[in-house]
Amino acid sequence: MKSSRFQNSYIIFVISIAVILGSLAECRMQNSKLASFDYPAINCRKHSAVLTDFGAVGDGKTSNTKAFNSAISKLSQYSNDGGAQLIVPPGKWLTGSFNLTSHFTLFLQKDAVILASQDESEWPQLPVLPSYGRGRDAPDGRFSSLIFGTNLTDVIITGNNGTIDGQGSYWWKKFKADQLKLTRPYMIEIMYTDQIQISNLTLINSPSWFVHPIYSSNIIINGLTILAPIDSPNTDGIDPDSSTNVRIEDNYIVSGDDCIAIKSGWDQYGIKFGKPSQQIIIRRLTCISPDSAMIALGSEMSGGIQDIRVEDITAISTQSAVRVKTAVGRGAFVKDIFVKGMNLNTMKYVFWMAGSYGQHADKGFDPKALPEISGINFRDVTATNVTFAGKLEGISNDPFTGICVSNVNIEMSEEGSKKKLPWNCTDVAGVSSNVSPQPCELLPEKDKLDCAYPSDKLPIENVQFKTCSF
Repeated sequence: MKSSRFQNSYIIFVISIAVILGSLAECRMQNSKLASFDYPAINCRKHSAVLTDFGAVGDGKTSNTKAFNSAISKLSQYSNDGGAQLIVPPGKWLTGSFNLTSHFTLFLQKDAVILASQDESEWPQLPVLPSYGRGRDAPDGRFSSLIFGTNLTDVIITGNNGTIDGQGSYWWKKFKADQLKLTRPYMIEIMYTDQIQISNLTLINSPSWFVHPIYSSNIIINGLTILAPIDSPNTDGIDPDSSTNVRIEDNYIVSGDDCIAIKSGWDQYGIKFGKPSQQIIIRRLTCISPDSAMIALGSEMSGGIQDIRVEDITAISTQSAVRVKTAVGRGAFVKDIFVKGMNLNTMKYVFWMAGSYGQHADKGFDPKALPEISGINFRDVTATNVTFAGKLEGISNDPFTGICVSNVNIEMSEEGSKKKLPWNCTDVAGVSSNVSPQPCELLPEKDKLDCAYPSDKLPIENVQFKTCSF
C-alpha cells in the first residue's frame, strides 16, 4: 500500500489522465480536407499528406500499421525535395511499430491519438544495442520502439498536444511476471540521427522508456507532458543516451522511474563503444516520481557524461533531485555537471550520489574499471519536507571529487528532523557555502562562494524555431 505522502502524486496523475482522455474524440476522418494551421519547428516541409489518404481508420480497433508504413514510405521520396509532413487527424489510430524517414515531420492534431498495439506480431525484433551488450529486460534482442528511426537527418515528431498512448499495462504485467523473452519496446527511439525535434505532445503509459534518442546529435525535446503510473516499471521520461548537443525544456513528467536519465552505455560494452553524452541543457522541468530521481546521471554511463547544465527545475513528491548513479566496473566519467535553481517539495533526498549502483550487464565487467566523478556543482536550492539532506557515497580508493554546494536551504520533515545526521558522506571531497542544515565534514564551509555555472551557451541553445504551415 502506498504511503500517504505520495497520495497527491496519484491524484495528479489520475486527474491528468482524465482530462486528456475525456477530450479525445471517437471520430473517423474520411478525407484529407483539414483546416490550415501553423506550428513551430526546426525545419518546414514542402509536401504534405494526411494519414487517412492511405486508408487509415481512426476507430481505435482497426490496425493502421500498414497505413503508417505506407504513408512514410511514400513520403520518403520527398526527402531531397523539401521534405514531407504526415498529419495525424483526430481519432484513435491503433498501430504497431513504424519507422520514420529523413526530412520528415509527424504531426498529431489536437484530439489525435496514436494507440500502441498490444499484438506482439506488430512489433519487429531488433538486436541489442551495441553500447549495452544485452537487453534491459532479457539478455537477447528487443522489440522495436513504437516510433523508430535510425541513420536519419532532420526528424520532427510534434503536434497540437496530440497524444501517443503506449498501452503499457500489457507489457508491465509480463515484465512483473518474468514472462519476457525480449526487452520491452520504448515509445520513441531515434538512433544515429542528426537534428531531432520532439515537442508539444502528450505521451502516456509507455511499455518502458518514453523518449530515447541514442547515438544522435542536435536534439530539442520540449513541451512534452509525459504520464505513467508511479508504480509502473522503468517508465523513464526522457533518456538522452550517448548523444551530444541536446536541449530539454518545458516538460512535465509523472513517472514510475527517473523523469530524465542521462546514459551512455553499460559496463564493458559502453566502454568499448566509447560515445559520451555531453553538451546537454535541461531547464524548466517539473517532475513527480516518488521512487526515483528527477534527473539521474547513469547508472549506465560507461561512455562518459560531461558538460550537463540544469536550471530552473521543480520536483514534487520525488525520491531525489539530481542523482549520480555509478559503480565499480562502469569506468568512464561523470564530470562538469552544473545545476542551479532547484525548487523541491517532499523529497527523500536532496543530494544523492551512489558509487555502489551494482547492476551489471553480465559477469564480464572489469572490476578495475573505476569511474571518475568530478566537478559536480549545485547552487540556489530550496527544499521543504525532506527526509535526508544528503547521501553522498563515493567509491573506496576512488573518491568523488570537486563537489560544490552553495546557497541551499533545506527544511527537514518531521521524520528528517529526528535524524542525528541529515547528511551522510563517505569517499567524497568538495566544499560548501551557505548551506542549511550544515553539510558533512567532507564538504567544509567556504565563505561567499557561488558554485560554478557556465556563462557561455551550448550550440543547441542558438537554434530557433521556424513557423511552419499545413
